[in-house]
Amino acid sequence: MSRSNEGAIRGSKTAESTSPSGSDFLQLDLGQAPPGGRTDWLAGRLRAAIADGTLPVGSRLPASRVLAAELRVSRGLVTEAYQRLAETGQVRGRGRGGTVVVAAPPPAAGPTPAPDRGGLVDALRAVPCRIDLSPGVPDLTAFPRTAWLQAERRVLAGLTPADFGYGNPQGAPALRGAVAGWLARNRGIRADPDEVVIVAGVAQALGLLAQVLRQEGVHRVAVEDPGSLGARQQLEYGRLETVPVPVDEAGLDVAGLRASGAGAVLLTPAHQFPTGVVLDGARRRDLLGWAAAGGLVIEDDYDAEHRYDRAPVPALRALLPEAVWYAGSVSKLLAPALRLGWLLVPPRLRDAVTAAKRYADLGNPVLAQLVLARLMDSGELERHLRHVRRRHRRRRDAMLRALGEHLPGARVHGAAAGLHLMVTFDGAGFEDTALASAALALGVKTHPLSWHRVRPGPPGLILGYAAGSAGEIEEGVATLGTALREGLGEGLGEGLRGGPGGPPETGRKVFPDRRQPPGGSRVVRG
Repeated sequence: MSRSNEGAIRGSKTAESTSPSGSDFLQLDLGQAPPGGRTDWLAGRLRAAIADGTLPVGSRLPASRVLAAELRVSRGLVTEAYQRLAETGQVRGRGRGGTVVVAAPPPAAGPTPAPDRGGLVDALRAVPCRIDLSPGVPDLTAFPRTAWLQAERRVLAGLTPADFGYGNPQGAPALRGAVAGWLARNRGIRADPDEVVIVAGVAQALGLLAQVLRQEGVHRVAVEDPGSLGARQQLEYGRLETVPVPVDEAGLDVAGLRASGAGAVLLTPAHQFPTGVVLDGARRRDLLGWAAAGGLVIEDDYDAEHRYDRAPVPALRALLPEAVWYAGSVSKLLAPALRLGWLLVPPRLRDAVTAAKRYADLGNPVLAQLVLARLMDSGELERHLRHVRRRHRRRRDAMLRALGEHLPGARVHGAAAGLHLMVTFDGAGFEDTALASAALALGVKTHPLSWHRVRPGPPGLILGYAAGSAGEIEEGVATLGTALREGLGEGLGEGLRGGPGGPPETGRKVFPDRRQPPGGSRVVRG
């Protein structure tokens, strides 16, 4: 589900209130309740709805007064059922924010269907919070409104009536030329404008590639593990089988890729999501050798421009253009709402990708394309990049300091670039979904690492720092420390500390600016 309870729990509205109802949506029939056991029955039905995903984490229960009126029972009965869910940790009261689902109960014995993690992510995105440390969001307050408005006025002044018709589904020639120049200057990629296909972000690029891959006879695509849940779901929605391949401190395991039998691989070599590691030189050569022998590489150039401590590594597309399909966007540089990105494919497949784009939406809106082209050609976009890079670095440093102070047992990954940090708790005996739920109950939103992992591993969180102020970051991380100490019970502390012997071994300390931040967090360069 993609909205909080206002949209997710639908039903009739009572005459007394316009609050969202729930008895119809949850199919609550009071006649099924045993005599004298209505409270137990209602609590059980709500608990089952949370367990099967009907009420996902982040959704809101119907107002007790509204549900009581619909069921024609006392409000106290509904309140008591809600209280029982709160006592077992499934829901948490938020005052005027209502009663929010913060954790699913443990699964029953026996086989259960796989959770709809995409629905969980959507629900989490919609739920209100005090501080949002979700990954993947840039500093939206820094959007260059003045520069965009000026560029838009100049573009509009120069348009003819014919320019307001249907455009080229491959993209406006002006933007394709500007993207080619941008990639040459910033990523070392030499591409002709005719090689560029303008898309609605990397998400659409993956959907189009899924169609073309199936036409090419490729049905299995290797993906990084851990890796982007959203990217994996885009490929699976495109009816491709995804095969997880491990990622370590050197990047994707190419030997594991060969063993997977997949004909293509999707990876984020410049700044791997979520670990932050960079595909090293030996792995790059090995991967390019695999591609030269017939494999297809889909390069998602994720966060490549957001490096703080050294120059970006070259794009794979610059090294082997005939075997690398390259995708990028301005979602992390300007704003996801623009839905503007680009795709480079080998020449023999360009017509197939353009046809897929034509039948998807007839092409992106032309006006926004022309404005972005003007920002790229004028140098305004590079000035904006330098500006936000400084802001993001200061916020990254604030998060590192806060982690050192409030999560001294954590291991921090990927500090050298990007808009997020990955934090793991090696040797800890708790579920990261429980920690994320405890933090959400305290008003702080994060992503559990397990959502982005196929194989089991240590618990962890993915923490975005670009969208909040230094003060919000400090408060949010401090709240995570509170959730660790208080939200998960006494057993958590021992697991995090590694028992009586002290902290677990988490590897060497490497700090991005060669200075150790306060506290004991281990920071691994990415």
